Amino acid sequence: MPHEVTRYHDFSAGHRVSGHENKCKDLHGHNYRVHFTCISAELDDVGRVIDFGVIKELLCEWLEENWDHKTLLWDLDPIAGILRDGFSWSTALESFMSDSIVEVPFNPTAENMAQYLVDVIGPELLKGTEVQLISVTVDETRKCSATYTAFKGHQS
Repeated sequence: MPHEVTRYHDFSAGHRVSGHENKCKDLHGHNYRVHFTCISAELDDVGRVIDFGVIKELLCEWLEENWDHKTLLWDLDPIAGILRDGFSWSTALESFMSDSIVEVPFNPTAENMAQYLVDVIGPELLKGTEVQLISVTVDETRKCSATYTAFKGHQS
């Protein structure tokens, strides 16, 4: 039976859900909380799945560098295309836009964010360890969250 550990991290970001039937179709933001759950078949020599500091260094810092205080837009969202291609920006505004808009390969729902972190980011960042990121829960608000859990034996 594998052991598992969970660490969470908070970050703030804007997004919009392309195709949403209500107000989430508009640009808005959240103070997200992301719970990373890692497993390992065996404990290390100290008796841990992984040091919580390593989870922070690898996974939490990735969130900070890539999504914190950014606006996440689906790369197929028409608004992303307009922001990227549709205007003639001044140099200063162009720099701001390139730093603050993150185009992602999915509609940025909490469900898709969780799956992307488990299937794409986790395997890349945890490569070389004996640990697998098995589940991510994205709390969009204190009342609403989505969880994605890799299938047992799933290796990305």
